[in-house]
Amino acid sequence: MTTPPTPLDGERADLLAELAAARAALTKTVRGLGDERAAERPTVSELCLGGLIKHVASIEEGWLRFVLEGPSALRYDLPDGVTWDDLAAGTAREFPQWAIDHQANFRMLPGETLAQILEGYERVAARSEEIIATVPDLSATHPLPEAPWNEPGARHSVRRVLMHVIAETAQHAGHADILRETLDGQKSS
Repeated sequence: MTTPPTPLDGERADLLAELAAARAALTKTVRGLGDERAAERPTVSELCLGGLIKHVASIEEGWLRFVLEGPSALRYDLPDGVTWDDLAAGTAREFPQWAIDHQANFRMLPGETLAQILEGYERVAARSEEIIATVPDLSATHPLPEAPWNEPGARHSVRRVLMHVIAETAQHAGHADILRETLDGQKSS
């Protein structure tokens, strides 16, 4: 006999509902597309629809790991002798793996399929929902890792992490809408 799940408190339910709506808006943009179309880059950027979904899944997974593990989940270490200025200018003699992975997440790589990407995103979503449902306190905080885009000494609560993931997902759903309309004139909304 299994114990029925404990109902979510109102705040958690509301936050997860908003995240689910943003995810649905993003994934709706690829409805009816095959792998080739999902990998097309209809603008001058590296963005493609499959890549945007990979990117959002990666961001969500990283931030929810941060909720559990703290700043070690989001490390931005640089190779010896490489500075943030080198990295920003594209002149670094060596690029850190996290930066390479970040760039690769905006593209569909050879052998990747849209179905695989969507399945991966579903797994990330299910894990995120499990974490948010079971984390003891949405106000619990961790310090942010050192990086130029993080204010020194800043901390994020679980609540703030979740709001950031919602905003990131919604922002990229808008990008995906533009890409889809550019690809074939279809609108997801």
